[in-house]
Amino acid sequence: MKVYRLPQAAGIDSLTLCEEPTPTPGPYQVLVRVRATSLNFRDLMVVRGAYGRGGLRTNLVPLSDGAGEVEAVGDGVTRVQPGDRVAGIFMQRWIGGAITPEASASALGGAIDGMMADHVVLNQDGLVRIPAHLSFEEAATLPCAAVTAWHALVEHARITAGDTVLIQGTGGVSIFALQFALAMGARVIATSSSDEKLARARAMGASEGINYRAVPEWQEAVLAATEGRGADHVVEVGGAGTFARSLQAVRLGGKVSLIGVLTGQAEMNPTPIMRRLINVQGIYVGSREMFEAMNRAIALHMLRPVIDRVFAFDDAKAAFRLMESAAHFGKIVIRHG
Repeated sequence: MKVYRLPQAAGIDSLTLCEEPTPTPGPYQVLVRVRATSLNFRDLMVVRGAYGRGGLRTNLVPLSDGAGEVEAVGDGVTRVQPGDRVAGIFMQRWIGGAITPEASASALGGAIDGMMADHVVLNQDGLVRIPAHLSFEEAATLPCAAVTAWHALVEHARITAGDTVLIQGTGGVSIFALQFALAMGARVIATSSSDEKLARARAMGASEGINYRAVPEWQEAVLAATEGRGADHVVEVGGAGTFARSLQAVRLGGKVSLIGVLTGQAEMNPTPIMRRLINVQGIYVGSREMFEAMNRAIALHMLRPVIDRVFAFDDAKAAFRLMESAAHFGKIVIRHG
């Protein structure tokens, strides 16, 4: 089989395509023929060697997100059978409830080998069936970005119809948050540095689009759009460069889901959080239970992930370069085989 490995986390060119024997599933394990994978910003950080404090082990197989079909099962497997269409969950041991250190140490494409291979062996508990109306390419976008957006909006914010949600940018998490929020009857305000991307977000249903380069004090525009009240919920993916403004853009007693560090890291001032009773929650993807609940909603509303571009497996480095450019809208996918 073909598999990409990372002999050293030193940049996109360090990705190495290898030929290896196809693995065999052991007890309670499942052999998945991977049909498609997708990229997240976290995957670019892994390849750059900028993810995690302790460093990554050598020869890691990258990518957390992938979908395919069950090709074989080991003894004792009852959750799936050959031919089932499945996706791996981001943290292989986070089934439900609160996250644990053991679950955190089971993240694909970081703590353990990921999905960037023709075949992978996963425990049966680390798989979910994918919605029937989705292609493998569409389903491959779900495990990280979609579950993260679901966790932020449903588990943390518990948004309801009529709420206002602020999304930042038009990457995978933000576009899924746009789709989920609209499906639940919420209003969405989007920010971006591109008028073209904002037009696409509005075409999808966002009520307002704010170009943060043209309007550097974009939090003021959010307040103006909400008659001074502020957004009920902010999907915060920017990090140091956006967090302070997010605290000004959210309403008194509102919620901020802290997800990304796209603009870097820095010390934060906790005073606005305290004085304005803001609920700030770190979001690190989600559990299998969240994934399965999200899939039920996706199937009910017949939602389809937004894919910017699909690359061939042999052209995977170009997919990472598109992620690096930040020119994409939605998800970047790699088709296997």
